[in-house]
Formats: sequence, structure tokens, C-alpha cells
Amino acid sequence: MTVICHSMLHGCLGQHILFAHVAPILILEAFYGGSHKQLVDVLLKNLKEEEYDLLTIPAKKWHWCARMSALHFAGRISTAHRYQTIFCSSVLNLAELIGMRTDLAACRKIVYFHENQLCYPVRDAKQRDVQYGINQITTCLCADRILFNSRYNMNSFLDSIESFLRKVPNMSFQGVREKIVPKCDVLHFPVEFRKLTKRGVKAEKEDSPPLHIIWPHRWEHDKNPEQLVDALLALQAKGVNFRVSILGERFETIPSCFEQLEERLQGKVAQFGPLPREEYLRTLAEGDVVLSTALHEFYGVAMLEAVYSGCVPLVPNRLVYPELYPKDKLFNTTAQLVKQLYNWCRNRVLFEKHREEFFGKISLGGYSAEQLVPQFIAILRNTE
Repeated sequence: MTVICHSMLHGCLGQHILFAHVAPILILEAFYGGSHKQLVDVLLKNLKEEEYDLLTIPAKKWHWCARMSALHFAGRISTAHRYQTIFCSSVLNLAELIGMRTDLAACRKIVYFHENQLCYPVRDAKQRDVQYGINQITTCLCADRILFNSRYNMNSFLDSIESFLRKVPNMSFQGVREKIVPKCDVLHFPVEFRKLTKRGVKAEKEDSPPLHIIWPHRWEHDKNPEQLVDALLALQAKGVNFRVSILGERFETIPSCFEQLEERLQGKVAQFGPLPREEYLRTLAEGDVVLSTALHEFYGVAMLEAVYSGCVPLVPNRLVYPELYPKDKLFNTTAQLVKQLYNWCRNRVLFEKHREEFFGKISLGGYSAEQLVPQFIAILRNTE
């Protein structure tokens, strides 16, 4: 019998080992939450129960997951297994796991990168914990196949390896990047568009409502909320009407720029904080523009969901965004962003014409679960 051991659901943390199995695929997720959980869950829907075993760790205390998941999993994988393939995300130090469990070394080892630690932004470079980057490099050296959710993610990781290793004192490393490159491919994260709500046709009396701007990101420094606030206040100063919904996960300490923002924007804030999933999707479908100000984005599921729902994207000319969106949706400065929003706010007819043209040209099929999941399954089954 196949045991699916979800740590947070079934108390796997208290068990000593996974029961002996004959499943060919072992899926390990060291941070079972968010997009990591979404990916695992959609893959399991397309695998037979007898094909896989699953071990997970709750998506809490990321730093402990990255440091200790290998030791945790090493003690819970049966020594009587017949695994042929291991699939994990880059949170797990795969090299460390294989070092402790050499019986797994002969398995095909596939790693999926949702992000990479060589380029993860920190407020102060001196604060960067280099261990996480080291873990990902050694994981890649141990892996047989490495999949990235975007070309930007892959290239930024590969292009940073040598400069990262040069910082190590009294040692030198030869050919590390060259060993990793042949194993790498891009396989976009599969977004389940069919579960989303698409924008409906508005009634005639609502033909000219205020432009509704959506910002669907975590309330943390790497999503650059300061630029959002600067743009919204500058837009308000120009005297045009608009609404804004600031969604996404918020934490106990909110960014200082968000303090008293609702009062400063004089009633223009439609939603301030996260919503239940159903309400969140309905809000996306009611939006007009989805905005990113991110300093860190390797893919951007929330942005793609909003675009599919009917929002026109405005995104920084950096990170993954030039890979996903056309040039006229990229901005370089806050002034450029404000100018575009101002033009749309004061001329709703112009915006609707622009939206119609945008959706007449863009295709999101290449990011859909419908197209991508079969590719993941073929890789897991080694039938591609």
C-alpha cells in the first residue's frame, strides 16, 4: 500500500520511518505551502496512487526547513524502497540527503527551482546567509535534472555561480557551472486557470467606473510596497479618480509605508489586506490593472492569475517580467508608471480599447496546468 505522509496533516514528524514501499517515485517537499504545495498537489492528481510516495514538512520556519529537511527525511525514508525517481524542490539540500542515504544515489534525481538563493534580495549584502546558496549549488551537482520555473530564474542562478564561489576565502572551484548547465531546463509552473474567475461583461450603467488597480503581493520589502505607495499618492495628486485593492499576505508587522495609507488615499482603497480565496478571485475579476513593483520575482503566479482574470499588467522592466509580458507593459521608473495609470484613469474608453487589444494578442496557454502538467508527469515517469 502507498503511504502519503503529509507531515502537517498526519503527524509524520512523530513517525520514525516511512513504511516499506514499492512505488517508483518519491516526492519530497521540504516547504509544503504556497506554490510549492500547489505544484505537488496538481501533480498528485495526475499520478496513480501506486506510483508515488510523498513526504512533506509544513511551510513554516523556512530557514529551518532549508537547513534540516535532509536530516529529517533521511530518517523517514524506508531502506526497503524501490524508488527509481526522486522529485524535490530546491529547499531541500539533496546532496546532504544522498550523502546520508547512499541507497538513494542510484535514483534519478529531479529538482525544481521555484526561486534561487544566489539572487534572493536582502536589505544588506552582509546579512546574506551564504549557506542557502551553497546548498542549492551542491544540490544541482548531485541532481540528474534541474527544472526552473522561468528562464530568468535559470539564467540568474547560472550566471551567479562563479561570482558567488569567488567570495569563498582560501579555496577555488573549477568547472562547477559547466557541470550544472547541461542538466538545466525551463518548465513553467502550471497555473490552474480553469479554477479562476474571468471578468464578466459590465452593465451599461457601469461603463465608466473608476479604474480598479490590484496589487496582489506579500507585504514584504522584496515586493517593494514603497514604490506602490509613491505611485498611488502621485496619481492621487493629479486629481483623477481610481480604486485600489492591496491584497496578498500580510504579516504582524506591516510595511511602514502602509501605515495610514487608507486615510491618505481619501477613500480610494477598496480592499486592504488578504481575502478568502473565493473573494480574492472575484476581486481579481473585478479589477482593471494588476500592478507589480517587485524587487524579487522569479515567476509571479499571482500576476498571471490576475491577467487571466481580465486585468491588464503593469510590471517593472526587470526580473522575470520581460520574459512574460510585452514591452509596452513594462515601466522603468515610477514616473512612467504614474503617467500610464493617469492616462487610463482619465480616459476609460481608451483603457477599454487597450484592454481589448491586449487580450486579443496575449496567449497564456503556455503557463496553464492543462499544457504543463503532462510534461511534468512524463519527466517523473521517465517517458518523455
